[in-house]
Amino acid sequence: MKVLLWTVMVSVFAFPGGETGSVSQSPELLRVASGICPQPRKTERAPSGYLRRNNPLPASPENIARGKQLYQKEAKPTACKMCHGVRGNGNGRLAQRLVPAPRNFTCKETMNPLSDGQLFWIIKNGSRGTGMPEHKSTLSDKDIWQIIYYLKSFIH
Repeated sequence: MKVLLWTVMVSVFAFPGGETGSVSQSPELLRVASGICPQPRKTERAPSGYLRRNNPLPASPENIARGKQLYQKEAKPTACKMCHGVRGNGNGRLAQRLVPAPRNFTCKETMNPLSDGQLFWIIKNGSRGTGMPEHKSTLSDKDIWQIIYYLKSFIH
């Protein structure tokens, strides 16, 4: 119990921004520090009805800002940044405890193949075999679509 409490305290106080600590400037270390890219994934494929869905909301500054607010602070049960990191690189405070590591939204090779519908389905239903919880009872469909716009801003 003391070890767990110590680990949590170190995580909270050593990394107040929700990211891992600073690293050397070598390209390989920076790549690792900013999350794995590309990420090998075996995420369950969404049903075809979801895969074909496009984000129905306009890509407005308001929708992106609301997505950011949900991602950074308001999503329940846990704000997205706690696992995926403030910068979307998969290095949030809780990331070190998760296997597989949280998705790195800054990695084009990982994110580009994912349709809006696949992302929507993952956020809504969670991802079996990972730490990704379902949000079907805590986020509205509109909230999820707004988060998706914000996630896509990490690779643009």
